[in-house]
Amino acid sequence: MQRSVFIKLSVMMFLQYFIWGAWFPPSFGFFGAGGLGFDEWSCFYLNIGFPISAIIAMFFGNQFVDRNFAAERFLAFSHFVGGLALLGFGGMAWNAFSTEGQAAGNYWVYLICMSIHCLFYVPTISVTNSIAFSSMADPQKDFGPVRLWGTIGWIAASWPFIFILADWAKIPGFGTVGFVDWLGAALGTPLAGRALNQGKSWAFLTAGIASLLLAAFSLTLPHTPPKPMKDEEHSLAWLEAMKLLKHPFLFVLFIVTYIDSTVHDGFFYFAFTYLEKVGVPSNWIQPAMSVGQIAEIGTMAFLGYVLKNLGWRYTMILGILGHTVRFGVFAFVPNPYCAVAVNILHGICYAFFFATLYILVDDVFPKDARTSAQGLFNFLILGMGPITSRFLWPAIEKNYISADGVRDYRTLLLYPAGAGLVAAILLLLFFHPPKKKVA
Repeated sequence: MQRSVFIKLSVMMFLQYFIWGAWFPPSFGFFGAGGLGFDEWSCFYLNIGFPISAIIAMFFGNQFVDRNFAAERFLAFSHFVGGLALLGFGGMAWNAFSTEGQAAGNYWVYLICMSIHCLFYVPTISVTNSIAFSSMADPQKDFGPVRLWGTIGWIAASWPFIFILADWAKIPGFGTVGFVDWLGAALGTPLAGRALNQGKSWAFLTAGIASLLLAAFSLTLPHTPPKPMKDEEHSLAWLEAMKLLKHPFLFVLFIVTYIDSTVHDGFFYFAFTYLEKVGVPSNWIQPAMSVGQIAEIGTMAFLGYVLKNLGWRYTMILGILGHTVRFGVFAFVPNPYCAVAVNILHGICYAFFFATLYILVDDVFPKDARTSAQGLFNFLILGMGPITSRFLWPAIEKNYISADGVRDYRTLLLYPAGAGLVAAILLLLFFHPPKKKVA
């Protein structure tokens, strides 16, 4: 692959995941009583915009886009529209917290902006992959280094907020004290209340600006023409995907993936409020959660070695048990240093289960069935799992909040920990991967 193409694809991936990484983690808890002030069901509808869009994209949108549009032009159009929607959302939030009035207001405008962004953003996840694959002579060799920049983009979106969410009114001017003292004050003096929420609104504004940048940059990407449907292709790819569940090993994996993706999304739901409760400064929470993405880079490096020595089943069991251990540490060791350090397990959770799952599908299914199989699991990972998570965990949480609003985190966090353990046991007892390609 030419160096210029590699650079363009890497920038594309960086911006693609920078956008998602900027607004998604701080959105948990931002819509409700501690932020914009919307009620429970209003928050639920805002939170399911992304997974609903994932279901539409995976089973209808992606197929429509692939067959009718040049990928780079669709990417430019989608990020332009989605970027404007995010700027609208972030601008309204910033304005709401810049006054002393009620933050919540114009709920339907917030919902429309979030829905438009998600509806246009989610298909671009597969579109960027399509552009990358079509531009590579050897995707198995070249895709990893390019996709790595997506993870770096997610991480890069988090770390500036250490300083954006710092309370600069309480931090001595640069040069008035020693550098070490100044840096310590900058890192350890977070905003609070309305000022903190106004700072969080910058996450949406930043993501919107990055989306417009990617819209413009997309026009410089390699041309990737549409792929018209062949006569022998089924008109609805999702019907072909559902037929694959006739294989017992895939049916078991389908159920386990549903549980695991629900638990995985639960981490984002619980982590923001939990980390702040145990003493992580609010301006450090988003970077603390990105420790998992940093670990993901290292874990992917030795995934092949683990697969070779443990095989499909035990590698994926380790990935699922990573969730159980992480939530277990949250429950029984409510310490800020332990809470941040245990996020290293996110790399194992992702690489040993989700990445292994995709590799398994690529390995055991013939080429004409791989896309359908991948779509089947993306339906769970980006769609039904998160939808279930954003209904299930808040419903359970209500039973563990006292009259004064204090959460019983120890008991509450054992639910996702236990769900991960159940999924691991199902894999151990009932998952028997095939030794050769299936028909």
